[in-house]
Amino acid sequence: MATSSDRPTGPTDQFTPSVLNQLLYGHIHSAAVRAVAEHRIADRLADGPRTAERLAADGGLDAGMLRRVLRLLAMHGLFTQDAEGAFGLTEAGRALRTDVRGSQHTAALLLTDEMFRRAADGIPDAVRTGKTSFEAAYHVSFFDHLAVSPEQRELFDSGMASMSRRTDDLVVESYPFPAAGTVIDVGGGRGGFLHTVLCSQPALTGVLFDLPDTVSDHLLDTEEVRGRWSVRGGDFFSEVPRGGDLYLLKRILHDWSDEECLRILASIRRAAAPGARLLVVDSVLPDNGDPHPAVELDIVMMMLVTGRERTAKEFEELFTRSGFRLNRVLATPSLPSILEAEAV
Repeated sequence: MATSSDRPTGPTDQFTPSVLNQLLYGHIHSAAVRAVAEHRIADRLADGPRTAERLAADGGLDAGMLRRVLRLLAMHGLFTQDAEGAFGLTEAGRALRTDVRGSQHTAALLLTDEMFRRAADGIPDAVRTGKTSFEAAYHVSFFDHLAVSPEQRELFDSGMASMSRRTDDLVVESYPFPAAGTVIDVGGGRGGFLHTVLCSQPALTGVLFDLPDTVSDHLLDTEEVRGRWSVRGGDFFSEVPRGGDLYLLKRILHDWSDEECLRILASIRRAAAPGARLLVVDSVLPDNGDPHPAVELDIVMMMLVTGRERTAKEFEELFTRSGFRLNRVLATPSLPSILEAEAV
């Protein structure tokens, strides 16, 4: 027979999961998010709460299974659940709608895609071998895999654009961009960030530079920036466009090892005149090991590529070795910070 000291003192003591259990169930949570993203449940809740039965009938789904998944995600704050069993959207869940600015729907599909799941499964091998777990799973580098996998390349580009839209405005609002001059976005993808920069200063001109297949599907052809941009395809390890007053590297350096970063920075330094500025938009880890959300992103880098998240001191060392001087580091309301450097 259990004594009074053996019994839990209340529901909180009995049901609060341990830190270990929360971590062990992480893959289940991400799979549940993928399920609601694939079936666009957030879109179906745009007009208000609905029961699992109504949602299932509209989407050709199993009501019992859907209810259980939604109940789990409601417990973690993506949905609400009322006494009648109807589920609604929270502010966090609203980000899974496909029709809102800053939608994270495509990002959710990317981060829960098979290539991420297989790479995560290989983390124990990565710790043993020092090699990326993606390469262990696919026997090819992440970017080489994307080059021969058009569907996953499209998902990657769309997912990255989805994640970028969420932070572009906040980053641009955090930096005093010049009123005039030429901005060159190196590795700028489809140009979403450059578009936001150009909209912030109506006399700025810009150049979008990335791989030819990427920039061919750019987002710059809008009335707001008409006549103020051009597109160039190429390899930033070899050469980047000359003549920029300001060079941008948004979420680029964290993809690459120190030696690869030095090659990218050297290409920019060859193109940049003394005094030209370089803005690196990347997460900056604290030097003292304090908790930071970019620590999780650093594990994603470890899974997929040769890069990593860095401290301000580590960035400064890269700049110094490649002919730039770090001027300042600006925090933003989003995950990445802005490191401003100058060609010397």
